[in-house]
Amino acid sequence: MTRKPLFALAAATPALYAAGAGHGDGTVLFLLGFAVVLLAAKLGGEAAERLGQPAVLGELAAGVLLGNLTLVGVAWLDFLHRDAILAAMAEVGVILLLFEVGFESRLSDLVAVGKSALLVAVLGVAAPMALGYGVSAGLFPQAGWWMHLFSGATLAATSVGITARVLKDLNRTESREAKIVLGAAVIDDVLGLIVLAVVSGMVTSLASGGPAEVALGPVAVIIGKAVGFLAAAVWVGRFVQLRMLRFGEKLRVRGVPLVSAVSFCFLLSGLAGLMGLAPIVGAFAAGLVLEEADYEAYHAKEPPLDEYIRPMTMIFVPVFFVMMGLKIDLRTFGSPQVLLFAGLLTVVAIAGKLVSMYGVTERGVNRLAVGIGMIPRGEVGLIFVGIAAGLRVRGEPVFPGSVVSAMVVMVMLTTMMTPPLLQWVFARPRAAASGPGR
Repeated sequence: MTRKPLFALAAATPALYAAGAGHGDGTVLFLLGFAVVLLAAKLGGEAAERLGQPAVLGELAAGVLLGNLTLVGVAWLDFLHRDAILAAMAEVGVILLLFEVGFESRLSDLVAVGKSALLVAVLGVAAPMALGYGVSAGLFPQAGWWMHLFSGATLAATSVGITARVLKDLNRTESREAKIVLGAAVIDDVLGLIVLAVVSGMVTSLASGGPAEVALGPVAVIIGKAVGFLAAAVWVGRFVQLRMLRFGEKLRVRGVPLVSAVSFCFLLSGLAGLMGLAPIVGAFAAGLVLEEADYEAYHAKEPPLDEYIRPMTMIFVPVFFVMMGLKIDLRTFGSPQVLLFAGLLTVVAIAGKLVSMYGVTERGVNRLAVGIGMIPRGEVGLIFVGIAAGLRVRGEPVFPGSVVSAMVVMVMLTTMMTPPLLQWVFARPRAAASGPGR
């Protein structure tokens, strides 16, 4: 009987790995690893969606599985941890992800959101940061302030894509609650990126020999750089991009919209990095600058820009989540301290976002639904974790392996619990769900 191709590949891979390793051919190992990562991501995503969960959780779980095969005696995939090309592809994936998030957001949304959305976003960033810092400092008093600060920053992030999907399934996208949550999410993205820029800038400064104490002056400089970069990228970048598109209309080659958009994304990402900010800040700004309407002149011979971008994100973004899962060592969960940290992080992650519902100033709004809608961390939280795991202070990562594991558990739990909680809260009587005084 002839073996099915997938099983044949699985059986042959150890021998191929040995051959590639023996010849010192890194390209061979990368190609094998890339195939394994993409297949694992797709199968994991399929399994998650069949269980009613977001595909990102399945991609993450696939990475956890691949990264812990040594526990059952399978060691031939260990090279995935060390493959520099896969690591670079994961970085490109997260940049494209934030570019896509920015492209799906609108500058007009930032201006049009009301008082409630602004207050919800501010509370939804401040409360989890404070609570996350407190839990980290309480459980790991020997660790530096940089770990506690990044712990709080990771909890501040909101991944509203999960909420948006559930609201759509419940036919609630036109509700006032949905408009407040989605409006707050746009502001939350901007605030979260500023927080990330500030925190990563402080840690980078410390790693390069800066003072170990938090000083107001350097922090103000970093905040100024982050806000100034976003403002300049949006206003100057739009001016530059529109002129690039007008020039591109004169070209005969195909793919001009895609090349101009991706080049613009990478350009702003690189400039953000040169300024000491996280490259994803530039990627988000690039997406925020672009509008689909800018490409109408190309629609006669080119598909819409989002149809160009989506295949790229479908390839590169899953690599990031699988590689993120590879960082998790299941043996760390044998530590009661890690389990306690994961549990407390999840509790304060939920509590911190529920506080945001008190930012709703309008009457008749289901405030609890707004608070629950802000709970999921999803891909945004994982991005924060990945950056913290890659930064080093005094030779040690900001997030060691045990902290990465606890953080990923928090991300997974907050993401998994949001859909059923939203379904439950919308099924409650309006008077009970609106909260006291509403």
